[in-house]
Amino acid sequence: MQKTDEKYQAYVQILKEELVPAMGCTEPIALAYAAAKAREVLGCIPDKVKIGASGSIIKNVKSVIVPNTNHLKGIPAAATAGIIAGRPEKELEVIAEVSEDQIQQMISFLQETSIEVEHIDNGITFDIVVTVCKDDNYAKVRIANYHTNIVLIEKNGEEILSVPVEGESEEGLTDRSCLDMESIWDFINTVDIEDIREVIGRQIEYNTAIAEEGLRGDYGANIGTVLLKTYGDDVRTRAKAMAAAGSDARMNGCELPVIINAGSGNQGMTCSLPVLEYAKDRGADEDKTYRALALSNLVAIHQKTGIGRLSAYCGAVSAGAAAGAGIAYLCGGGYQEIIHTVVNALAIVSGMVCDGAKASCAAKIAASVDAGILGYNMFLNGQQFYAGEGIVTKGVEATISNIGRLGKEGMRETNEEIIKMMIGE
Repeated sequence: MQKTDEKYQAYVQILKEELVPAMGCTEPIALAYAAAKAREVLGCIPDKVKIGASGSIIKNVKSVIVPNTNHLKGIPAAATAGIIAGRPEKELEVIAEVSEDQIQQMISFLQETSIEVEHIDNGITFDIVVTVCKDDNYAKVRIANYHTNIVLIEKNGEEILSVPVEGESEEGLTDRSCLDMESIWDFINTVDIEDIREVIGRQIEYNTAIAEEGLRGDYGANIGTVLLKTYGDDVRTRAKAMAAAGSDARMNGCELPVIINAGSGNQGMTCSLPVLEYAKDRGADEDKTYRALALSNLVAIHQKTGIGRLSAYCGAVSAGAAAGAGIAYLCGGGYQEIIHTVVNALAIVSGMVCDGAKASCAAKIAASVDAGILGYNMFLNGQQFYAGEGIVTKGVEATISNIGRLGKEGMRETNEEIIKMMIGE
């Protein structure tokens, strides 16, 4: 693939769009971002707040700690953090800088302010509407389809911004339909490392830092630490433990940023940290390491394009399969090893459901990374899952298409049932 090719430039741009920093779980942060923007438009601290959220947003915000809030949880807490301390120009790092005084203001605001939360269904999975009021004035902000996509800004009946929302299309982003496994393989073998150095280098730095903090501290169920204590510190265990430890920290209030993938910090860590452990273990040079990470990240994004950003299908599964691809590449695998690793991994753990962001995400990540590694080792030993065996079908692209269908359409009702269970309906 040549640098001048349209597809080459699209792949570089997709990495730049997807591998961005975020502070905390991305759904509560998106909510904080919307609330911060609404407060900015209103021009003052409101005395009444109304939040409309789609079911998948409610699911992913309910149980996770909002960073820089002294361990507050839930939708009102996320919105309050944005209103009191949010800097909307920083987008997914909107509450990265919070003072102790602001934390106390958040607590008072939650106690004294009317905050109404409504489950909305406008026919899209990712939907947030925040309305803030002060006396007779109001401001409204809507985010739809992905975490920073503001489609409506309204103040006192005047539309400052209005972007039509046409289903679940991702307006303003590079078209992900140009992704396919063969082209991804071509790209990672020909890409000029300087074109991806900044975005991949930042992922290495940020995600390594939060994983190491996860192993040092006491976060959630401490899955990363449990893995190392139970199974030792061989590379396979370290690969799972580092990704799990990053999630341990992120889901449970750590105030370090992560580099996300497909809108998710957990997915960003899952498709990078295991690959980095194998790169260190095998003494891979910078060039090989960066290509392996580009492969893993693009394979994860390719799978999520069909599934959608939020689903009842656990995002760690696609990221774990992608990590397996990056590991296979580092271990000397070619295109056949890569695609069979992905298919094998997906056949193993594609039934895993997403029941919201919380401590158990770390354990699901460990299981998904293990499936990626097993998928590669199966192929090394002459074993694979064949077309016709369950959701596996002929060709890697057709199998990935089946996964997209399963995650987006097949699990739609599952998602609704999970949401009902979580909100007590």
